[in-house]
Amino acid sequence: MNKDRKIYGIDISKSVFDVYCEATGHIQLNNDEKGFKSFLKTLPKTALVVMEATGYYHYRFAQFLHKKGVSVSVVNPLSVKRFIQMKLTKIKTDKSDAKAIYEYGIMNDLPIYSALTDVQAECLQLFRLLDTYLKKRTQTKNKLHGEDVLGIPSKYVYKSLQRDLKHLNKEVQGIELRLLELVKQDQQHQLTLLKSIPGMGVKTALFLIVITDGFKKFETASQLCSYVGITPIIRESGSSVRGRSRISKVGNKKLRNLLFLCAFSACKHNKACRDIYERIVAKGKSKKLALIAVANKLLKQAFAIAKSGLPYDENFVSKLA
Repeated sequence: MNKDRKIYGIDISKSVFDVYCEATGHIQLNNDEKGFKSFLKTLPKTALVVMEATGYYHYRFAQFLHKKGVSVSVVNPLSVKRFIQMKLTKIKTDKSDAKAIYEYGIMNDLPIYSALTDVQAECLQLFRLLDTYLKKRTQTKNKLHGEDVLGIPSKYVYKSLQRDLKHLNKEVQGIELRLLELVKQDQQHQLTLLKSIPGMGVKTALFLIVITDGFKKFETASQLCSYVGITPIIRESGSSVRGRSRISKVGNKKLRNLLFLCAFSACKHNKACRDIYERIVAKGKSKKLALIAVANKLLKQAFAIAKSGLPYDENFVSKLA
C-alpha cells in the first residue's frame, strides 16, 4: 500500500492530461512542457505520480518528472482496466479514469519508474520503426505475389513495388546495423553471451537487452517470463471446469512474438528446448503449446546466462533454467 505517500492519478492523451488527487480533486492541463511545469509546481516531496503506459504519450511526461526527482510509477493499462471492471464502474471519461488510476495507486504496491538512458530510448525508437518497416515489407511482398498471379498486367506497378521493396530492405538493414552499434557500446559482452544460445536470434537478443536494461530490471526468471507474458494460465474450478491452459499474454507482445519465432529454431538446435518440445508432443498436446513451452525455456536460459556471465553450456544451463 502507499498510504504514506500522496498519490496523483494521471490519465494522459495526445493533447491533455487529467490529474486526480484527493486533496485537489480533478484538474486538466495541456500535454506539453508548459503543462508539465505547471503540474510540477503543485507536487509535494512525498508525491507518487501514477500513470498508464500509453505508448508515446506517457513517455515524455514520465521522463520529465523522473529528471525532476519526482517518484513515478508507470502501470499496465490492462491491470487498471480490470481494476475498474472489478468495481463495476459504468462511467468512463478522462476524469473518471484519472480517479481510477489514483485509486489503483492507493490499493497496490507499485514499482518505481526508472528512466531510460539515451541509448535505450533510441533503441526502443529503432525497434518501433523496424516493426513498421517489416510490416510494410510483408505487405509489399504480398502485393508483388499478387501481381505475379495476375500475370503482371502493369509493368509500371510491378517495378514500383520492386523499388519499394528494395528501399525497405535497405532501411531494415540500416536499422539493424544501428541497433547493433548502440548495444555494443554498453552491452557487447552480454550480447555475445545471448548469441551463444542455440536458437536465440540476434534481433531477439538485442531486444531482450534493451527492454530489461541488461537484465537489471528482474530478479528472477519467473518475473521476466511474467513480463513477457509466456506464463501459463490454468483454468480449473471444482470438478466441472477444465478449460484449456493458455499463456497470459499480459506483457510485452513484441518480445513474445520474437521468442516464439526463435522457438522453431531452438527445437532443432537447442537440446534442452528440443527435449521439452518432444516430451509435450508425445503426451498428445498441441505443437503450439509445445512451442510456447520452448519459448519459456529459451527465456529462462537467457536469464541464467546473463546473470551468470558465462556462455551457453548445455549441461550448465539445464540446471539453472
